[in-house]
Amino acid sequence: MSAADEILDIVDENDRVIGQSPRGEAYARGLRHRCAFIHVRDAEGRVFVHRRTPTKLVFPSLYDMWVGGVVGAGESYDDAALREAEEELGVSGLPRPTYLFKFLYDNGVGQSWWSAVYEVRCDLPVNPQAEEVAWYDFLTEDEVEHRLTEWEWVPDGLAAYERFKAYRSLG
Repeated sequence: MSAADEILDIVDENDRVIGQSPRGEAYARGLRHRCAFIHVRDAEGRVFVHRRTPTKLVFPSLYDMWVGGVVGAGESYDDAALREAEEELGVSGLPRPTYLFKFLYDNGVGQSWWSAVYEVRCDLPVNPQAEEVAWYDFLTEDEVEHRLTEWEWVPDGLAAYERFKAYRSLG
C-alpha cells in the first residue's frame, strides 16, 4: 500500500472524528486530519534534524526538526507518535514519547490538521528510513536556531517549533 492509500480519520475543528479518507484524497481535498510531531534529542541533548526526501507527498526536500507524520484511522496520537518516531529514526525499543500539547495548524490556503506535539530522548543508534530522510544530524539548539534563517523548513514544523519554545518558556 502506498502512503497515498493509507486511511486517515477526518476530524472537525474540535478534533472529533467525522469520517475517513485515503491520505492522498485527504491532502488533495484539504480534509482536516491528525498528525504527531516528535522532538527527538540524543543523550547529549542535541536535536535530531533532517531533510525530507524529494519523493515525500508534503513538503518534499525541506528541513525539519521533528519526526512524525499522520495518525492512521483508529490510531491514538500516542501510538502514532511512538510508531512514527521508531519508523523515521529506524530504531526499535524507543521510550514512549511524552505528550506536551496539541494545536490546530492552518496552512493559510484552506488546509489544516490537528498536531499533537511530543518529545523523546533517543539513546539508540539511529538508522533513518532512506525513503523518508535524505540527510540527518543531531544539532545543538544554537545550531538549529542559526539554521532557521539559512535553510528552508517545513512550515508546520516551524509553527510547532515556535509553540514548543513558548511552551518550554512557561515551564
